[in-house]
Parts: sequence; structure tokens; C-alpha cells
Amino acid sequence: MSYFAQIDSNNIVKQVIAISQENIDTGFWGSPDVWIQTSYNTHGGKHIHPDTGAIDTKAPLRKNYAGVGYTYDETKDAFIAPQPFASWALDDDTCQWNPPFAPPDDGKIYTWNEDNTEWEEATI
Repeated sequence: MSYFAQIDSNNIVKQVIAISQENIDTGFWGSPDVWIQTSYNTHGGKHIHPDTGAIDTKAPLRKNYAGVGYTYDETKDAFIAPQPFASWALDDDTCQWNPPFAPPDDGKIYTWNEDNTEWEEATI
């Protein structure tokens, strides 16, 4: 079994399922949409070992594991999450969104405030 993302005519992921390549090839789902393989071990253009969480030597597949609502960029051969905030920029190497600047590194938890374009300490 492998994981495949079903994309619509706008390259938006509709669903991700575990299915055999044979069922994809034979049109088991009977859908006119496209199915593209994805790997739950791929994150930020790196293949992550499922047991240890360490980066391993296997080739990453399509930059990121697909999710419903993600876009498949054919040119980059990558799945890209929806942009979380207008001020965040896409990193072309990882195909992940980055804030304009990193949050403070003081051990506290921060959330992004798009209205002020700054990190604010989270209140729990």
C-alpha cells in the first residue's frame, strides 16, 4: 500500500488515501481526477525515519505529505499547505510557509498576530 492524493482540476487535494498502485492504475476509483503519490515520511523536502524521527537517507517525495486543501505544484513537484497568513512567504526549497521573522527563543509559547505582524506570547 502507498498513499495517494486525489487532486481536482485546480490541483487542490480533495482526499488522501492508502491504496495500491494497481488500483490507481486500473481506475478502481473511477474518478476523472488525478491521483499523485505522497509519503507521510516527507516533510520540508526531507525524508524522516518513521521510528526515530531523524532525517534518513531515503529520497523525499514531493517535499511534503499531502493534506486536504493543499495544492499540488506541478512545476515544483510538491504539495504545499494553504498559506497561513498573508505576510508569510513560501520557501522554494522546503515548500513550507515561513513567517517574516522567527519567534523569540526564550522558552515561552508564541502565536502569530497577523494584524500587528508580530509574535505574541500565548496565554494559557
